[in-house]
This record gives sequence, structure tokens and C-alpha cells, in this order.
Amino acid sequence: MNAPEINRSSSAATPVDQIQARLSGFAARLRYEDLDAATIHTAKVRVIDTLGALIGGFSGEPCRAVRGLAARMPQAEGATVIGTRIVTSPDMAAFVNATTARYVEMNDVYHWPGSSGGHPSDVLTPLLGVAEHVHATGAQLLNAVVLAYEVYLRMSDAIRTPGFDCANFCCMGAALGAGKLLGLSEEQLAQCLSMAVVPNNALNQARTGHLSMWKAVAAGQSGRAGVFAALLAQAGLKGPNAPFEGKNGWCNHVAKRSFRLETFGGGSTPFKICDTLIKPRASCATTISSILAAEKAAARLARIDAIEKVHVEVYEAAKVGMGTGEHHWNPDSRETADHSIPYVVAAALIDKRHTPASFNDTRLWDPQLRALLPKIEVVANDAFTAAYARLPVEHQTRVTIELAGGERLVGEAGGDKGDLSQAKSDAEIADKFRTLAEGALGGKRVDAALDALWQVETMADVAQIPRLLAFT
Repeated sequence: MNAPEINRSSSAATPVDQIQARLSGFAARLRYEDLDAATIHTAKVRVIDTLGALIGGFSGEPCRAVRGLAARMPQAEGATVIGTRIVTSPDMAAFVNATTARYVEMNDVYHWPGSSGGHPSDVLTPLLGVAEHVHATGAQLLNAVVLAYEVYLRMSDAIRTPGFDCANFCCMGAALGAGKLLGLSEEQLAQCLSMAVVPNNALNQARTGHLSMWKAVAAGQSGRAGVFAALLAQAGLKGPNAPFEGKNGWCNHVAKRSFRLETFGGGSTPFKICDTLIKPRASCATTISSILAAEKAAARLARIDAIEKVHVEVYEAAKVGMGTGEHHWNPDSRETADHSIPYVVAAALIDKRHTPASFNDTRLWDPQLRALLPKIEVVANDAFTAAYARLPVEHQTRVTIELAGGERLVGEAGGDKGDLSQAKSDAEIADKFRTLAEGALGGKRVDAALDALWQVETMADVAQIPRLLAFT
């Protein structure tokens, strides 16, 4: 007796995962022609800003370590490790470049009431590597960047995931953006997303307590995983069914609840990339208002040893995240220091203007700074907390220095006193890039790079970008 024939084309046995279908369908349909001029310009700004951050972080210890690893894995038709002439596999290049772009804490950030937040620019250098690999145009790169940001930020808005890192959103965005650049079909994009979601759920332990170099490397790992998932889908592999809505899927075990993605950018709906924020200082975004306020107070401070006490008033999320716990008064690594309000305030008072050098070992272990840390207290201000919870978000902070003679020096930030949320002009973006890149590239090459990057949408092949930025 012959065995009954199995109908493998039947869809009845495979229920549709609505979240997977919404994300992969959006990715399949989005075209460069759907992007308005403001969104295209915003994407170009993020390309320039992220590449500047990468060059600024190039000498970091974890960045050097992962470059060495990539050098042992050459792939002639792969993607470039930015800053070098090393060509490795697209997923390995994603790992190195995203790690390096995150290291110096100058890449963009997302703050939105009720959102998980995060660093959506973590998707950008992984996508540049894939775009180089396939010789994509500048327009195709920008389309993939807007797509990946949209995925990251709509997921961030839809669900908070306590205990899990926002790098998980990067993995999803990078997977679909990379898949778009690789020319995957809608079905392949769905499989790509499944292979990103199910195996890769980073824990927030990477950003808890005393931090290690993995804080930056988490970005590289998530970008690498997203690109690798796209390459697997291109090769014909298929992921688990119902990665979000299945019994043991992402909703039940990561999000801990069901949710829907109802809205994406396009038409009359703005793309979420336009809601991301450009950093004016090299530090965790939640500490930046404390830096700006401390710099204002420091401008009138003659002697550090005259300080009796420093009172820092911040919004509740900053107090809880960056001003609670002994590690914030006893940082033992750069990674912990740039997530510590006491540290950044102390460094700003000493340095007058905070720079990436404010986290080097000389400043980190400076006896003067260490003596100042116990004099700093951080408290939540209810009015500042309310300002942080509405739109437009305001990062209000007040730093009050009490001196030995009884004098008080006050510095304030937030709202019209200078805010992370304020839009940056093209000139400010160019100046930031120049500050981060000129030491490596020199003035003439910085100018040439900026000229090209401001016109990235006209590039016939984005493989020219790594050549513009090679300096080792």
C-alpha cells in the first residue's frame, strides 16, 4: 500500500505570525521613492554622525581586539573594516564596525515617553558593509537605513523588555535592512527575521552595575547577528515558525505580552528616524544634561579644592539609571564611567568641557577626581521628571556647587537652556565629524569625505565610502 501523499504547499498547517508578517511586508514594500526629502536628509546626517563616532572610537581597546580578529578572517568580496583596508565577511565587518561606532558614546540615541529607547544607529555600519558587498547605490543604502531605523524604533515604542537589551531591536532592524540590500523576497525577509529573533536575545546584564567592554560589543554582536540572518536567508535557510507569536516565541518569553504593530512611516506618517537625537558630548545620553549643566557651573569655578558639596538634580530615569548604586561613585572602567552622573559631573568640573579624553585612564584614576566623587549627590526633581515624560522630551538638570566660603555656583540644562533634544544644524554635524575625524584623516581628507557623504544619495556604488575613510 502506498503512503498517502503529503501536500507540502498547504498553508493551513502554518499559522501566520502577524508581527513577522507586518515587519517583513513593510520591508519588502519600502522604496527610496517613498522617502520624503526631510527623511532622506535625516538619514544622511545619521550616516555622517555614525561614521564620525566610529573614527572617534577607533583606538578603543575592544575595537582593536575585534579588528585583530577580523584580520584573520579575510574575504576578498566581503566588506571593509572602516578605517583600514581589511576586507572580511559582511557579518564580521558588521561586528567590528558597529562595536567601533558605539565605543566612544557619540552615536545617536532615542528617547520617547514609554519607549524602550536605545541607539538605533547601531544598525547603520552593518548595513553599510552589506551595501558595499553588493555594490549598492547610495539611494539603496539610505532606503535600507530608514527601513532598519523604522523597525528598531517601532519595536522600541511597542514594547518595553525589562531584563533584555535594546540591542535586540538592532538585530531585527539590521536583519531586514540587510535583507533588503541583498534583494530578498518578502518570504525570504520573513525567514531572515525569524533567524534574527529566535536565536539572539541579548540580556541587559551588559548594562547593569560595573560595566565591561561588552557594553560596546553588544552593538557589534547584534549587528553581526542581523546580517548573518540575512545571509542565511539568501542561502535558502528557513527559520522557526511563529518567532513572535508562537507558544515559546518572543511575545511570551521576552516581551511577556502580546502586541501589535499598527503604524509605519510613509505617506502622511513621519518616519521614526526623524525622532532620533544627535549627541553633543561623548557619554551615555542620560548623563549628557548633567554634563552640560556642570560645564556651565564650572565656567565660574576657580578651584576644585574649594568645593564642599555638589548637588545634582535630574529627572527620575537619570537618577535611577545613572545616579544610584555604589558603582557610579566608584567606576573602575571607561564603560562604567560614561554611565555615571557623579563621574561625568566631576570630570566636567575639572576639564571645563567634557571630551572623549575625559574618560581616559589619567582622568579615570585622577586623585583629584576621586576626592571629588564622594562630595556629589544625585537627586530626582519632580518637575524635571514630568518634563522628561512629555513631548518634546526635555532633559532638565541643575548642578549646584557649594564652596567653602558659602558661595553657590549653579548651572542648568534642558529645554531652552540647551537640550539633547534640540535639532542640530548641518554645520554642527560637520563640525562634530571634523572634531572626531581630523586627527586620523587630516583636514583635506575630512573635507573630501564630508563633500561625498552629504551627496551620498547620488553615489552609484557606496564601496567608495570605506576608501574615503581608510587611514591605517
